[in-house]
Amino acid sequence: MKYFFASDIHGSAFYTKKILDKYQESHSDKLILLGDLLYHGPRNELPKDYSTKKVFTLLNEFKDNIIAVRGNCDSEVDQMVLEFPMQSDYCICIFNDIYFFITHGHIYNEEHLPKLSKGSAFIYGHVHLPIAKNIDGIYILNPGSASLPKEQNPNSYAILDNDLFSIYDFDGNALKEIKLEKNI
Repeated sequence: MKYFFASDIHGSAFYTKKILDKYQESHSDKLILLGDLLYHGPRNELPKDYSTKKVFTLLNEFKDNIIAVRGNCDSEVDQMVLEFPMQSDYCICIFNDIYFFITHGHIYNEEHLPKLSKGSAFIYGHVHLPIAKNIDGIYILNPGSASLPKEQNPNSYAILDNDLFSIYDFDGNALKEIKLEKNI
């Protein structure tokens, strides 16, 4: 199966449309959103085409295909307009026989990992950086930011296709890839 990951949309209707277009083009089974969907946050500039109403309207059209977690900029009011659940700080899923701990990154992060066994994957957003690495048998993954990337990185998203996790820019260029092995 194929899974599409995006994080840190921060209210950009422009990048929400790009995410949904790439999601549909990829023929992924699920769209996993790693938080900070609607609000831009007090430390961020307004992203391109900032329109929270457009963002939630666009996302709600895909409500049956979305798995989402809450980011530090998401609130209970956001849940009132979103037609899919996103108030949990993390969720645990099995994708292609690999255990995934999915979170935004403001509570659990690379410096404060939950208890995970070797061969598990920890995927988060929050830092706005594309990351794909293996540390002591744990996969540390981050699709980067869809709307507000940091450190001169491009706007990005990721796809898990069977055991290959790939981070792409919106021009389709692969930025990082890592093969996820079940038994490390």
